[in-house]
Amino acid sequence: MTRTGYCLFDTPLGECGIAWRAGGASARPPVVRLVQLPEATAQRTASRIARAIGARGPSAPPPPIAGVIERLRHHLEGDLQDLRDVLVDLADADDFARRVYEAARAIPVGQTRTYGEIAKALGQPREAQAVGEALGRNPIPLIIPCHRVVAAGGKPGGFSAHGGRATKSRLLGIEGARRPPVQLELGTPKPAAGNDRIGPAFGREVMTR
Repeated sequence: MTRTGYCLFDTPLGECGIAWRAGGASARPPVVRLVQLPEATAQRTASRIARAIGARGPSAPPPPIAGVIERLRHHLEGDLQDLRDVLVDLADADDFARRVYEAARAIPVGQTRTYGEIAKALGQPREAQAVGEALGRNPIPLIIPCHRVVAAGGKPGGFSAHGGRATKSRLLGIEGARRPPVQLELGTPKPAAGNDRIGPAFGREVMTR
């Protein structure tokens, strides 16, 4: 039987939440369904993630998810982590959004890309706005680092989490973000375990001329 659960955990940003899906006939490892950044209060954070997955209350995370929580804590404390190996559940995302999320996961820690650069990397250079809309629906911030995608001209762009641009700027500050002269070139996605899961991003960087 497939089981879902969630729990809250303390970070320098405040109390975050994480939800996962585990089990099933094939006994696959648990995958992350949602990451909830802090709301105005811990109660709102808990309420929002509980409603999103239809759970009555928090539960103890399985060991792989507990490991992800510790990595997220370390990252937000400034011990930067490469989270591209974390398995995530994107069953509710459409194909375009999945491709956008894959592109975002390919951005290295400490770097950023613009919405237009992501659109161009996907072969749809006129879809920068659609890229922004997909990132605004990102269910797994930090692991899918939508905060690393910014507007052109050095502008921060939007951020749908509580605190908006201030939270986005704080996350980029923790990572010491900079903009190098590189562009993203995507390879073929390789789902880790079924069509509704992706593991590491399969992108690579090439120097621009």
